[in-house]
Amino acid sequence: MNGLLEEISINDFDLSLSEFRFCNPERSSQIEQQMWLCGQLQPLVVRPVDNKYQIIDGFKRYYAALEMNEVKLKCYVMQVSLQQAKVLMLSYNRFGRSLEAWEEALILLDLTRVHSLSQYELAKITGYSRSWVCRRLSLLSRLSAELITELKMGFLTSSHARALIKLPRGNQKAVANVVIPMKLSYQQCNTLIDALCIAENEEKYQYILDHPEEVIAVGAAVQLQPYEDFNPALGDFANELEDMICDTAILINNVVEYVCPGQINQLQEHEKKILSQDLMHLSEAAQRLIQTITELPQ
Repeated sequence: MNGLLEEISINDFDLSLSEFRFCNPERSSQIEQQMWLCGQLQPLVVRPVDNKYQIIDGFKRYYAALEMNEVKLKCYVMQVSLQQAKVLMLSYNRFGRSLEAWEEALILLDLTRVHSLSQYELAKITGYSRSWVCRRLSLLSRLSAELITELKMGFLTSSHARALIKLPRGNQKAVANVVIPMKLSYQQCNTLIDALCIAENEEKYQYILDHPEEVIAVGAAVQLQPYEDFNPALGDFANELEDMICDTAILINNVVEYVCPGQINQLQEHEKKILSQDLMHLSEAAQRLIQTITELPQ
């Protein structure tokens, strides 16, 4: 890693990039316990900004150090721009997977809005595929702003958020107000949301919201969607494949909405040429999938 290794006072840090990180008390507690036992094993990554040091990587170590009344922390000091710092946040957490998918999405969204980067440019500078960038950004487009705030504060888990995006954004908050106080498991949350998705009318929908325990208790008696989060009749591999099928169907439907005439006409000619290649790859992948399915034994 390039950069100078320095010891920096705990009072000299800039935490402005923490807006892209979510509160995870359990993980923070683990880091604090590790530092009590072994000390600071990994330096923070920072950049100098206005007589402060903006943290790029190491927020949990910083908060743990505060709890431990540490005076200084070891840091790698990087001379990078703000845009580069945000990209580094993605790259430093790439292999350890310490970033949630939603945190990655927030960084990518900020890079598009604040730094005017296209999805093509994001893929190029981050080293991820354009489909990965698109998938991350689509997470935020399907989750209400209120629930993104709840995610950041740690009131809503990422697994619950993945279940809630099945619902229209306008309905998500009301359901979250049921899920969070009841401390439902991911599977219970999915059971409830699946029932809401097939509610015949508004009256039935509201009844389910008012009596969620009935839906969860009955479980199998409720007419759920064909693809539940976990199907006890299937093994682990089959359940994972089922999840991938559901996720892919959602993404394909999103693409179909984007390539309708009203949307596609917003593109510049050079953008259409670039994206037409991606759409051809998508079409070829779909054809391979169709061929594979037809060749499967019945």
